[in-house]
Amino acid sequence: MLSAGKQMKQEKNNDCQTVIAGGGIAGLTCALELLESGQQVIIVDRDTQERLGGLARWAFGGMALNGTKQQDRMKIQDSAELLLKDWHSFAEFSEQDQWPKLWAKLYAEKNNEMVYQWLAKLGLKFLPAVNWVERGLYTPGNSLPRYHVLWGTGWQLVEAIIEKLQPFIKQEKLKIYSQHKVIKPLVDPAGENVVAVKVEDETNHDVFTIKADSIVIACGGINGSTERVKANWYKPWGDPPKDLLNGANPISDGKLHDQVQLLGGNVTHQDKMWNYAAGINHPQAEFPGHGLSLIPCKSALWMDHQGKRIGPQPLVTGFDTHYLCQQVAKQKKPWTWQILNWDIAIKELAVSGSQHNPSIKNKKMLSVLKELLFGNQRLVMQLAEECEDVIVADSIEELSMKMNELTDNCYIKIDYLKQQILNYDKQFTQGKSLQNDDQIRRIQHARQWRPDKLRTCQPSAILTNKNGKAHKLIAIKLQLISRKSLGGIQTNLNSEVLDDDGHAISGLYAIGEAAGFGGGGANGKRSLEGTFLSGCILTARIAAQAILKCK
Repeated sequence: MLSAGKQMKQEKNNDCQTVIAGGGIAGLTCALELLESGQQVIIVDRDTQERLGGLARWAFGGMALNGTKQQDRMKIQDSAELLLKDWHSFAEFSEQDQWPKLWAKLYAEKNNEMVYQWLAKLGLKFLPAVNWVERGLYTPGNSLPRYHVLWGTGWQLVEAIIEKLQPFIKQEKLKIYSQHKVIKPLVDPAGENVVAVKVEDETNHDVFTIKADSIVIACGGINGSTERVKANWYKPWGDPPKDLLNGANPISDGKLHDQVQLLGGNVTHQDKMWNYAAGINHPQAEFPGHGLSLIPCKSALWMDHQGKRIGPQPLVTGFDTHYLCQQVAKQKKPWTWQILNWDIAIKELAVSGSQHNPSIKNKKMLSVLKELLFGNQRLVMQLAEECEDVIVADSIEELSMKMNELTDNCYIKIDYLKQQILNYDKQFTQGKSLQNDDQIRRIQHARQWRPDKLRTCQPSAILTNKNGKAHKLIAIKLQLISRKSLGGIQTNLNSEVLDDDGHAISGLYAIGEAAGFGGGGANGKRSLEGTFLSGCILTARIAAQAILKCK
């Protein structure tokens, strides 16, 4: 398949009907909708030609959907009303969140039609198992499973849309300016309508203008800048961590948000973010502080910098990511540890994204089944070999020594760490009737759902197996990692940018993460997970429909 970037002519001073600032999944989706209705479109994207599609290209491809065939097959009785109830519970909207609430309602009512069915028309499919994530801890979350994983991951989604765009590139109805950035939108002399964008070629710093009837902001969020993340840190959590990994893209720096604000646009909820608590240094880092987001093991013990189990409520993934981040942010040091053994790792450890899930990305069902049944030895060995944050040892003494070598002091005391683990392991010498640990209870709860049971170990001791033989041990040094902005440019239900008075700015639209996935913060305080790729598609299609109605 030909690259979209290699097809285009980078002629300056082009006029078009719609210019889109950003070539991520939201920008590509919006462009496809407009092109299929006969528009001339220009996409201005800061990344290289090969990386067209943005972070979606490296995404795992999970989406929160309801009323699907996959849910029906698993006898999950879901509805828009139940999804919206769960959404409001997790979001904890304020009375002032008019547009976020309306976008949440729109998502609940339209995700099947505008996302699920649309993807099916593109020829994309989902894995048969529906996963149950973000179940809630102190705040109820997903009351039933609705997390669907794209067969082929986000990479396949991007490739499918780019393939659909190829004819329009050949016909010169679509031009894509790679390694260019939109500096700011421009208004007409009367200051009433947005009529153009100022663009910079980042390879030679040439600046030019593109005139268009409609301008769509699809530049992503602010979380590509860790400094921006820290400046907008959620105040109830106190000071931001000194060290924070970057799991987004540095080109998503929020500078275009600033320009929209200068134009009168309302940018809201910038302190609401969807970061993760289990980041490690990326073994193939592309920029300073580049992080890789793990899906941490439910059966691992989550400990502070001294090897003390974090509590009193044990940290267990899959229930409330917001709570995990809050607890990790409270720790005295910017890193925590997960302690586990090899058997746990090969069954439970995963990395969020397409690169480290080749069996799903490349649609190798036999490999997927093999990894589910026998464990993902390949991934664990790869992480142990390539990433210094993943430590493997044959004894607790060796593990402790290696853990201390990764920090600035000998914080881990062998006897103390060993006793912490033994306190947990003791549960498995007393019989199930005497087990009294919240982590065990939550693991057992997760295993009640069949797909989770396949990826979650039966609770057992960390140090030794049931025959008393010592396990090969693993310690993973974790840090908070920035990911998604839940806030953004406020929009109405046409994806039109709103000013401080709630009036639409003529000719200006915002979609995807740039718009906080709709309304400047459709997820509120927390996401039900899987609302990002699908939120990008929904807001992009809504914007395209609104643009076409106006012309």
